Amino acid sequence: MSELLDFFNARTEEMVERLEHIVRFETPTHNKEYVDRLGEYITEVCESMGGTMTVYPLETVGNLRLATWNADAPGKPLMILCHLDTVWPVGTLETMPLHRDGELLYGPGALDMKGGVIIGLEAVRGLVDRGELPDRPIWLLFNGDEETGSIGSRELICDLARQCGLVLVMEPAAAGEGLKTWRKGIARYTVHTKGRASHSGNAPEAGINAVIEAAHQALILHELNDLPNGTSVSVTVIHGGIAMNVIPPEASIQVDVRFLKASEAERVDRAVKALQPVLPGAEVIVEGCIDRGPMERNAQMVRAFQQAQAIGRSIGLEFGEDGSGGASDGNFTAAMGIPTLDGMGAGGIGLHAAHEQVVMSSLPRRAALVAQMLVDWDVDAVIQG
Repeated sequence: MSELLDFFNARTEEMVERLEHIVRFETPTHNKEYVDRLGEYITEVCESMGGTMTVYPLETVGNLRLATWNADAPGKPLMILCHLDTVWPVGTLETMPLHRDGELLYGPGALDMKGGVIIGLEAVRGLVDRGELPDRPIWLLFNGDEETGSIGSRELICDLARQCGLVLVMEPAAAGEGLKTWRKGIARYTVHTKGRASHSGNAPEAGINAVIEAAHQALILHELNDLPNGTSVSVTVIHGGIAMNVIPPEASIQVDVRFLKASEAERVDRAVKALQPVLPGAEVIVEGCIDRGPMERNAQMVRAFQQAQAIGRSIGLEFGEDGSGGASDGNFTAAMGIPTLDGMGAGGIGLHAAHEQVVMSSLPRRAALVAQMLVDWDVDAVIQG
């Protein structure tokens, strides 16, 4: 076990208490006031550690905040990417109280991802306190609307990430405190079908059944699946018809698409947008697009993981890799070609669930890993291969 890991292990209780404190800030994405309250507290914390905070105001969601250290130092910044919002509404603490049980800390947002916020903050704090902050730009970015797709913040996130040599996404760790080296991308579509209404008893032959057309389209979409290669095309919702005795003039289906490769996203996107009616006289109108690209486990990702693994081993930490069918802000940065490692946050289970929990002993391990990565990271070895 390294001296750095010993240092963070000795701070476990302090880290847990700080996590408990920010969990008590309830921060549902749609409540800008509550998210910004935590953001203001985070600003105070970062400034107390010698950081400079820049606030990017957003109108309807929590403001984006960027804390920087060594802004004028040479080299590309290393960015720690966090989000402050949670899926839990105000008042959840009354029904899902914050509490400890053995090695576990339970509470809304404790794992997703306030544990990751604390790890990022404490990694930097530890280096500052030890006088070991490297002579390179260190950025800590705090997003306020990740749980609803980062619609308000994604452009700013991408603009900032474009300048960086590495992005560490503080989402919860994979099993065994592994890193996440792949995430599926997402595309979403609504396929509208239009027919012609007619009385279903007196003149069914005069109608064009939009529900039947939608059913044809659903079967065509289903054929786009390539599950062995990680592409799923799922018709998830269908609406249609206006009355029991009327041939339906309109219908719609909603389609959720997940993919591991950008090439698959493009294949499915072309096919969905090229849909044509099957029934004579029917119309098909497609809305939607690729929402975010995948975080691909490509050669650059493999190099980044191997370097992280080597740094971890240098301080006595062993971990593997995994991925997720869900997306994060890491999808944006990885799809841009920026070296990205996800799952850098706390260990635990129960994301978005009533049993959400953090393994408290994972906090110092992860803080030590992030701190050592900030010190040792070789940007060129990952980008150039």
